[in-house]
Amino acid sequence: MEIKKKKTPTAVLTIEPKSSSYFIGEFVTFKCDMNDGRDTDWYYAINKDGRDYVRYSEYKVYTLEMRSTDCSGKYQCYGSSKWSDYTKNSNTVSVTVLGKSSVINNVMTPHILKCCSMALCFLFVFLITAYIPRATLTAGTTIIPVGGSVTLTCSLQSSDGWKYEWFRRTQTTYEGKIRDQQNRDIRVSQGGIYSCIGTRGNPVYYTYESDDVTIEKTSDLSPLCVMNFQLDNNDRKTKTEKN
Repeated sequence: MEIKKKKTPTAVLTIEPKSSSYFIGEFVTFKCDMNDGRDTDWYYAINKDGRDYVRYSEYKVYTLEMRSTDCSGKYQCYGSSKWSDYTKNSNTVSVTVLGKSSVINNVMTPHILKCCSMALCFLFVFLITAYIPRATLTAGTTIIPVGGSVTLTCSLQSSDGWKYEWFRRTQTTYEGKIRDQQNRDIRVSQGGIYSCIGTRGNPVYYTYESDDVTIEKTSDLSPLCVMNFQLDNNDRKTKTEKN
């Protein structure tokens, strides 16, 4: 009789917000699930590129600020049972951080960087030149037809996991946020000057505001002057006889 071994559930590492890339200054939350027993039965650790990154503790969730491009790498979490020598490791999650960093000093300041290898934390202070993305606003058309609307689209270089905030103002009113609009695409039926920004993560990360796009309603446009000339029958006859 063949005895089948019980398959052990796989540990899972997830990150929020989910994205293929991040910007310097964003916060990324790493969550490690052992899927075996209770959460309190385990000690948790995180490795980066095969090296110790976050040492074993009772915390399964860590929020890390992406302070430099050195935060890019492959992350994996490990679990160690409190009651035995049993350990588990998770899937690998790749993180790419966009931006620049440069070394400015060689002093002992371990708290300067919240995201770096343990060795670098004790050797360098980085001057971060953060690349903050700017949202791009495009319009299907800038003229709203009578009784109609136009579509506005807010986009970013890295399009994963973003929510959007929309703003509208006119020549005579201050900028105001359009309520309940977090979608990438919106339809508007009011003329005005529109802009948008992208947000994601917790704490919230904000992009730069997009350039303005002016939307006009057909009824707001100056009417075209049209001059019609019509000759009466006598004029037509006279002109014909002269020819």
